[in-house]
Amino acid sequence: MEIAVLLYDNFTALDCIGPYEVLSRIPAVDLKFVALKRGTVKSDTRMLGIEATHSIDEVPAPDILLVPGGPGDDAAAAEPRITAWLAKAHETTKWTTSVCTGSLILGAAGILKGLDATTHWAAYERLAATGATPVAERWVRRGKVITAAGVSAGIDMGIYLLGEEVSEDFAQMIQLAIEYDPQPPFEAGSPATAPAHIKGMVEAFFAAQA
Repeated sequence: MEIAVLLYDNFTALDCIGPYEVLSRIPAVDLKFVALKRGTVKSDTRMLGIEATHSIDEVPAPDILLVPGGPGDDAAAAEPRITAWLAKAHETTKWTTSVCTGSLILGAAGILKGLDATTHWAAYERLAATGATPVAERWVRRGKVITAAGVSAGIDMGIYLLGEEVSEDFAQMIQLAIEYDPQPPFEAGSPATAPAHIKGMVEAFFAAQA
């Protein structure tokens, strides 16, 4: 099974590393980090880079496609070589997936039109503009398309996909092996539970990055 994880400048590292940690456990998997060209691609912090071992042209038909989000999503969504590759690859994928604002890039490729999908809570309006219907869920599956909410939700999506692709027992084994048992110190992980001033701080942070 071939998995292609798309990298682009200013992606968010956990968006792809979370699912990678889970999906790389599929037996006999061939997981590739891909980008417009081979080489190191820097994440949004500029402190971490991941090597793209293949160009997108070298991986035209992956079985699983994974698109992370990040501040570079607008530029990636506006890059015709990326959107054309996504649209073509989607024709033959077994699963097409995204994490966080990676769904906006899928949307720019025309993949989410008319579908329920999710993304980071602060990007619902941007997602709707692609023709998708935003859903406030941790992850959303519609057919072979699975979109995950913000950043850490990619781990949840990855575990679900393991259950579908291998078995529920295998997925639970990996969940236990990586000790994925979230117990955050604050009830601030969702706009529904976070204090209003905390939500405002996040919105201001994203506005400053725009």
